[in-house]
Amino acid sequence: MSQFGLYELGYLDDYDIGYYLAMANFSDIAAMGAQPIALLSVVRYPKTMPDERFAQVLQGINDACARVGAPNVGGDIGTAERLILSASAVGVVEAGRSLLRGGARPGDRLCITGPTGIAAAAQKYFGKLDVADTRLSPQAEELLLNAWKRPQALVPEGRSLSTSGLVTSCQDSSDGLKAGIESIAARSGVGFTVEEDALPVVGAVEEVAKLSDTELTPLLLGDSVDFQLIFTVPEEHVEELQEIFAAHGHSAFHDIGFATEEPDLLLRGSDGITRRLPGNPWRHAT
Repeated sequence: MSQFGLYELGYLDDYDIGYYLAMANFSDIAAMGAQPIALLSVVRYPKTMPDERFAQVLQGINDACARVGAPNVGGDIGTAERLILSASAVGVVEAGRSLLRGGARPGDRLCITGPTGIAAAAQKYFGKLDVADTRLSPQAEELLLNAWKRPQALVPEGRSLSTSGLVTSCQDSSDGLKAGIESIAARSGVGFTVEEDALPVVGAVEEVAKLSDTELTPLLLGDSVDFQLIFTVPEEHVEELQEIFAAHGHSAFHDIGFATEEPDLLLRGSDGITRRLPGNPWRHAT
């Protein structure tokens, strides 16, 4: 299924994809610890597209901008053979406080702000399963769809990571948790060992894994655009950073592993046995 297969199947509307477009770009700003200040958007649409649908796309973009306090300052609007959306977000951060993917050191703890696999589970559940025979609860279905309908760029959390001065690297999970870990590892020249039992899991994702006969851990680590923040922090500063999160009203983050001198990316199970980190990260087409 393509990234926006749920839109093509009718689970997302024009407002939803406009909202998603803006938040996906603001997530990149959040991952650098910056404050968004503007969005430049490009909307190309077929001439046959009704004005009401076009207005819904723009409303979704503008509402997401309002959510993070950064206006849609324009860009370009024109016609095309189908709906085509693009955007670039702009943000500001204090000098020397940008969160980058390089900088993780052996011994640093690997952390994440929240659970992953939700967006991938939504695609699997609504796009591939016969949900008429395998229905989740309405609450679980809503949670899965909201990963696509109302994603949230974690700007406040990113700002807390940046201003703390404690974080050594950061990346969002827009290409999946494994892809984010791989990116930090490559830029920092380290490896990582992930503790399988420490990975945060949402019940709806567990249910989808069972219904689809899919192994859970690769689903959590694979191609899932959940927009969590993956970051590293020296072990001696983890508790201090948790206190900063609590003081700012953020949910506690999850310590899921550690950086190593060897470049291997490993998963350690509850039995202590390690294996190569599973999951299929998203890759740009070449």
